[in-house]
Amino acid sequence: MDTIMNYFRSLDLSALELVLYRVLPAILCITLHELAHGFAAYRLGDDTAKRLGRLTLNPIKHVDIFGLIMIMSVGFGWAKPVPVDMRNFKNQKRDMAITALAGPLMNILIACVALLALGLLAYPLRASSAAGEIILSLLYRTARLSTALAIFNLIPIPPLDGSKIVFSFLNEKNYLFLMKYERFGMLALMALLFSGFLDKPLALAVSFVFEGLYKIAIVAFEIVIKLV
Repeated sequence: MDTIMNYFRSLDLSALELVLYRVLPAILCITLHELAHGFAAYRLGDDTAKRLGRLTLNPIKHVDIFGLIMIMSVGFGWAKPVPVDMRNFKNQKRDMAITALAGPLMNILIACVALLALGLLAYPLRASSAAGEIILSLLYRTARLSTALAIFNLIPIPPLDGSKIVFSFLNEKNYLFLMKYERFGMLALMALLFSGFLDKPLALAVSFVFEGLYKIAIVAFEIVIKLV
Protein backbone atom coordinates (compact mmCIF):
# COMPACT_ATOMS: atom_id res chain seq x y z
CA MET A 1 0.00 0.00 0.00
CA ASP A 2 3.02 2.33 0.47
CA THR A 3 3.74 2.31 -3.26
CA ILE A 4 0.12 3.21 -3.94
CA MET A 5 0.26 6.24 -1.67
CA ASN A 6 3.55 7.39 -3.21
CA TYR A 7 1.96 7.09 -6.63
CA PHE A 8 -0.86 9.49 -5.76
CA ARG A 9 1.50 11.96 -4.09
CA SER A 10 3.53 12.17 -7.29
CA LEU A 11 0.61 12.82 -9.66
CA ASP A 12 1.00 15.96 -11.76
CA LEU A 13 -2.53 17.26 -12.23
CA SER A 14 -3.89 19.86 -14.59
CA ALA A 15 -5.91 22.84 -13.36
CA LEU A 16 -9.16 21.16 -14.45
CA GLU A 17 -8.25 17.97 -12.63
CA LEU A 18 -7.40 19.93 -9.49
CA VAL A 19 -10.85 21.50 -9.55
CA LEU A 20 -12.44 18.08 -10.03
CA TYR A 21 -10.42 16.46 -7.28
CA ARG A 22 -11.11 19.26 -4.80
CA VAL A 23 -14.72 20.21 -5.54
CA LEU A 24 -16.24 16.73 -5.30
CA PRO A 25 -14.37 15.67 -2.14
CA ALA A 26 -15.04 19.09 -0.58
CA ILE A 27 -18.79 18.87 -1.21
CA LEU A 28 -18.90 15.34 0.24
CA CYS A 29 -16.86 16.26 3.33
CA ILE A 30 -18.77 19.48 3.98
CA THR A 31 -22.20 17.87 3.56
CA LEU A 32 -21.52 14.97 5.90
CA HIS A 33 -19.73 17.24 8.39
CA GLU A 34 -22.75 19.54 8.74
CA LEU A 35 -25.20 16.64 8.68
CA ALA A 36 -23.30 15.13 11.62
CA HIS A 37 -23.69 18.38 13.58
CA GLY A 38 -27.41 18.49 12.90
CA PHE A 39 -27.98 14.83 13.69
CA ALA A 40 -26.03 15.05 16.97
CA ALA A 41 -28.03 18.10 18.02
CA TYR A 42 -31.28 16.34 17.11
CA ARG A 43 -30.37 13.27 19.16
CA LEU A 44 -29.52 15.53 22.10
CA GLY A 45 -32.92 17.21 22.02
CA ASP A 46 -32.63 20.13 19.58
CA ASP A 47 -34.73 19.76 16.41
CA THR A 48 -33.80 23.18 14.96
CA ALA A 49 -31.70 21.73 12.15
CA LYS A 50 -34.41 19.23 11.26
CA ARG A 51 -37.14 21.88 11.16
CA LEU A 52 -34.99 24.06 8.87
CA GLY A 53 -34.26 21.21 6.46
CA ARG A 54 -30.60 20.76 7.39
CA LEU A 55 -30.80 17.04 8.16
CA THR A 56 -30.28 16.27 4.49
CA LEU A 57 -27.62 15.01 2.09
CA ASN A 58 -28.46 17.83 -0.31
CA PRO A 59 -25.17 19.78 -0.56
CA ILE A 60 -26.95 22.97 -1.59
CA LYS A 61 -28.27 23.22 1.96
CA HIS A 62 -24.78 23.06 3.45
CA VAL A 63 -22.23 24.57 1.05
CA ASP A 64 -21.02 28.12 1.58
CA ILE A 65 -19.62 29.35 -1.76
CA PHE A 66 -16.79 31.42 -0.29
CA GLY A 67 -15.90 28.64 2.13
CA LEU A 68 -15.83 26.17 -0.78
CA ILE A 69 -13.53 28.47 -2.76
CA MET A 70 -11.21 28.61 0.25
CA ILE A 71 -11.12 24.82 0.40
CA MET A 72 -10.27 24.63 -3.30
CA SER A 73 -7.55 27.26 -3.05
CA VAL A 74 -5.86 26.65 0.31
CA GLY A 75 -7.29 23.31 1.43
CA PHE A 76 -9.19 24.74 4.41
CA GLY A 77 -12.64 26.30 4.53
CA TRP A 78 -16.12 26.13 5.99
CA ALA A 79 -19.80 25.48 5.28
CA LYS A 80 -23.07 27.12 6.27
CA PRO A 81 -23.24 26.51 10.04
CA VAL A 82 -26.01 24.20 11.14
CA PRO A 83 -28.39 26.20 13.38
CA VAL A 84 -28.40 24.96 16.96
CA ASP A 85 -30.56 26.21 19.84
CA MET A 86 -28.71 25.41 23.03
CA ARG A 87 -31.82 26.03 25.10
CA ASN A 88 -33.16 22.68 23.92
CA PHE A 89 -30.23 20.76 25.43
CA LYS A 90 -30.48 19.21 28.89
CA ASN A 91 -26.84 20.05 29.61
CA GLN A 92 -26.12 23.04 27.41
CA LYS A 93 -22.32 23.22 27.51
CA ARG A 94 -21.75 19.46 27.36
CA ASP A 95 -24.28 18.84 24.60
CA MET A 96 -23.00 21.79 22.58
CA ALA A 97 -19.48 20.37 22.81
CA ILE A 98 -20.71 16.95 21.67
CA THR A 99 -22.60 18.54 18.78
CA ALA A 100 -19.49 20.49 17.77
CA LEU A 101 -17.24 17.43 17.99
CA ALA A 102 -19.58 15.38 15.76
CA GLY A 103 -18.45 17.27 12.63
CA PRO A 104 -14.67 16.65 12.92
CA LEU A 105 -15.32 13.05 13.97
CA MET A 106 -17.37 12.54 10.82
CA ASN A 107 -14.45 13.87 8.76
CA ILE A 108 -12.07 11.42 10.44
CA LEU A 109 -14.54 8.60 9.68
CA ILE A 110 -14.73 9.69 6.03
CA ALA A 111 -10.93 9.65 5.81
CA CYS A 112 -10.74 6.16 7.30
CA VAL A 113 -13.38 4.76 4.95
CA ALA A 114 -11.75 6.41 1.91
CA LEU A 115 -8.30 5.04 2.80
CA LEU A 116 -9.66 1.55 3.36
CA ALA A 117 -11.52 1.68 0.04
CA LEU A 118 -8.34 2.92 -1.63
CA GLY A 119 -6.41 -0.07 -0.36
CA LEU A 120 -9.08 -2.56 -1.40
CA LEU A 121 -9.66 -1.10 -4.86
CA ALA A 122 -6.22 0.16 -5.83
CA TYR A 123 -4.86 -2.72 -7.87
CA PRO A 124 -8.07 -3.83 -9.66
CA LEU A 125 -9.06 -0.28 -10.59
CA ARG A 126 -5.59 0.83 -11.70
CA ALA A 127 -5.46 -2.14 -14.04
CA SER A 128 -8.94 -1.62 -15.43
CA SER A 129 -9.17 1.84 -17.04
CA ALA A 130 -8.49 5.56 -16.78
CA ALA A 131 -11.81 5.91 -14.97
CA GLY A 132 -10.46 3.59 -12.31
CA GLU A 133 -7.51 5.88 -11.66
CA ILE A 134 -9.87 8.85 -11.35
CA ILE A 135 -11.87 7.02 -8.69
CA LEU A 136 -8.70 6.13 -6.78
CA SER A 137 -7.46 9.71 -6.97
CA LEU A 138 -10.79 10.93 -5.62
CA LEU A 139 -10.55 8.48 -2.72
CA TYR A 140 -7.03 9.58 -1.83
CA ARG A 141 -7.83 13.28 -2.05
CA THR A 142 -11.08 12.84 -0.14
CA ALA A 143 -9.17 11.18 2.70
CA ARG A 144 -6.54 13.92 2.76
CA LEU A 145 -9.03 16.79 2.53
CA SER A 146 -11.36 15.29 5.12
CA THR A 147 -8.45 14.98 7.54
CA ALA A 148 -7.51 18.61 6.88
CA LEU A 149 -11.06 19.79 7.54
CA ALA A 150 -11.20 17.85 10.80
CA ILE A 151 -7.97 19.44 12.05
CA PHE A 152 -8.94 22.91 10.84
CA ASN A 153 -12.33 22.78 12.55
CA LEU A 154 -10.73 21.78 15.85
CA ILE A 155 -8.87 25.10 16.07
CA PRO A 156 -10.27 26.80 19.22
CA ILE A 157 -11.20 30.05 17.47
CA PRO A 158 -14.89 30.99 17.05
CA PRO A 159 -16.90 30.01 15.13
CA LEU A 160 -14.94 26.79 14.53
CA ASP A 161 -15.96 23.62 16.35
CA GLY A 162 -12.85 23.61 18.52
CA SER A 163 -13.94 26.81 20.25
CA LYS A 164 -17.24 25.28 21.36
CA ILE A 165 -15.42 22.26 22.74
CA VAL A 166 -12.87 24.34 24.66
CA PHE A 167 -15.49 26.86 25.82
CA SER A 168 -17.47 24.04 27.43
CA PHE A 169 -14.79 23.84 30.13
CA LEU A 170 -15.28 27.47 31.14
CA ASN A 171 -17.57 28.67 33.88
CA GLU A 172 -21.09 29.73 32.92
CA LYS A 173 -20.42 33.47 32.90
CA ASN A 174 -17.34 33.33 30.67
CA TYR A 175 -18.93 30.71 28.42
CA LEU A 176 -22.02 32.83 27.70
CA PHE A 177 -19.86 35.91 27.15
CA LEU A 178 -17.63 34.22 24.57
CA MET A 179 -20.56 32.55 22.81
CA LYS A 180 -22.28 35.94 22.54
CA TYR A 181 -19.31 37.47 20.72
CA GLU A 182 -18.12 34.42 18.80
CA ARG A 183 -19.02 36.02 15.46
CA PHE A 184 -16.03 38.34 15.83
CA GLY A 185 -13.75 35.32 15.89
CA MET A 186 -14.19 34.99 12.13
CA LEU A 187 -12.25 38.22 11.64
CA ALA A 188 -9.35 36.86 13.67
CA LEU A 189 -9.53 33.54 11.83
CA MET A 190 -9.44 35.21 8.41
CA ALA A 191 -6.49 37.36 9.47
CA LEU A 192 -4.55 34.28 10.58
CA LEU A 193 -5.38 32.40 7.37
CA PHE A 194 -4.44 35.18 4.97
CA SER A 195 -1.29 36.06 6.92
CA GLY A 196 -0.04 32.49 6.52
CA PHE A 197 0.53 32.21 10.27
CA LEU A 198 -1.44 28.94 10.45
CA ASP A 199 0.01 27.36 7.30
CA LYS A 200 2.91 25.44 8.84
CA PRO A 201 1.19 24.31 12.07
CA LEU A 202 -1.86 23.11 10.14
CA ALA A 203 0.26 21.32 7.53
CA LEU A 204 2.24 19.52 10.23
CA ALA A 205 -0.90 18.55 12.16
CA VAL A 206 -2.69 17.29 9.05
CA SER A 207 0.33 15.24 7.94
CA PHE A 208 0.71 13.72 11.41
CA VAL A 209 -2.96 12.71 11.68
CA PHE A 210 -3.19 11.56 8.06
CA GLU A 211 -0.16 9.31 8.42
CA GLY A 212 -1.68 7.87 11.59
CA LEU A 213 -4.96 7.15 9.82
CA TYR A 214 -3.01 5.65 6.93
CA LYS A 215 -1.26 3.21 9.30
CA ILE A 216 -4.61 2.26 10.82
CA ALA A 217 -5.99 1.72 7.30
CA ILE A 218 -3.08 -0.60 6.49
CA VAL A 219 -3.85 -2.76 9.54
CA ALA A 220 -7.57 -2.81 8.68
CA PHE A 221 -6.74 -3.60 5.05
CA GLU A 222 -4.58 -6.57 6.07
CA ILE A 223 -7.31 -7.87 8.38
CA VAL A 224 -9.93 -7.63 5.61
CA ILE A 225 -7.65 -9.42 3.13
CA LYS A 226 -7.08 -12.28 5.57
CA LEU A 227 -10.82 -12.61 6.21
CA VAL A 228 -11.57 -12.66 2.48
